[in-house]
Amino acid sequence: MAERKRKKQSENYFDYSLLFIVLFLLGFGLVMIYSTSSYEANMQGHGSTFYLKKQVMATVIGLAAMIVVANIPYHFWERFATLAYFGSGAMVLMVLIPGLQYSANGATRWIRVGGLTLQPAEVAKLGMILFLASLVCRMGRGIRTTKGFFTVLLIPMPICLMIWRITNNMSSAIIVFGIAALMLFVASPEYKKFIIIGAGGLAGVAALVFFISQAASSEGMGFRSERILAWLNPEAYANGKGFQTLQALYAIGSGGILGKGLGQSMQKLGFLPEAQNDMIFSIICEELGLFGAIAVILMFLLLIWRFMVIANNASDLFGALLVVGVMGHIAIQVILNIAVVTNTIPNTGISLPFISYGGSAVLFLLIEIGLVLSVAKGIRLKDL
Repeated sequence: MAERKRKKQSENYFDYSLLFIVLFLLGFGLVMIYSTSSYEANMQGHGSTFYLKKQVMATVIGLAAMIVVANIPYHFWERFATLAYFGSGAMVLMVLIPGLQYSANGATRWIRVGGLTLQPAEVAKLGMILFLASLVCRMGRGIRTTKGFFTVLLIPMPICLMIWRITNNMSSAIIVFGIAALMLFVASPEYKKFIIIGAGGLAGVAALVFFISQAASSEGMGFRSERILAWLNPEAYANGKGFQTLQALYAIGSGGILGKGLGQSMQKLGFLPEAQNDMIFSIICEELGLFGAIAVILMFLLLIWRFMVIANNASDLFGALLVVGVMGHIAIQVILNIAVVTNTIPNTGISLPFISYGGSAVLFLLIEIGLVLSVAKGIRLKDL
């Protein structure tokens, strides 16, 4: 009996709570995508379930990939870390190839092979997590030196610059760099450097916003500068860069505490452009009210909490850093998406994980969840 008890205590751990939260967010996302996109799909001449069917297909493929990755020991992927880094960079470069590049809504951020489209920026996020987790483990105590610190901090810069300049996707570049910064923050005890860099970065952003606001009357300003001006005063740009932000704020304000009811949104009826993508949170607020919005935020907080539990109990540093990277990816993206929708920061294209429409995004998010589940399986019950 004692031997059987010891064997039971050392069994592998599986995080069913994490799996339930992910499945709930996926199911809720599919419901909201149908509610948000059915009108636009009909107006485009497709059936009302056009966007839903495409998202369901990507979700099913992603769940299959998640199951496969979750059942492969996570150390297997360490040998592909360098390939993931350079391979993701090569995929970003493929956007420049006329036969492969694919454009939508005025942006060229995808590659298309046969009937499948893929956004290389999503591949880069996963590749960066794998590569930095492997690199930090190889560096060991060397990461505590100034050289090691800045080496890890500068590693993502080439990929970030390519994503920004080639695919014209600054938001994904910021997320990739944010993932790297959070992984370095967890691995390095040098918090003073982060405080100095963070303070310098905030000062630089504040100075940039002040300069743009003072130069508002000058001509020839770039569209990102216009976005900052529209953020500061969306009413003044109601017919331009401020239009989507204002419509999103109207949706949030009209939802009240309990919302208008599922499917009863008015802003999705041609007023809020591409509502099923980056602005889906505003439709959640309109249809389900403040109650629904808080419920979604709480689910993401629970998800992040499960990541923290798994990272704290991971059997080694590599596994812990993988989980931290995935946690950083999702947390940064959720914060930025909600901040954009509520006009807390300038409008930029950032989707809400597991909920917004986007095949590449949900596919690679589920692969990342598979990595986290694989790390969780390496935990022994006696360690918890």
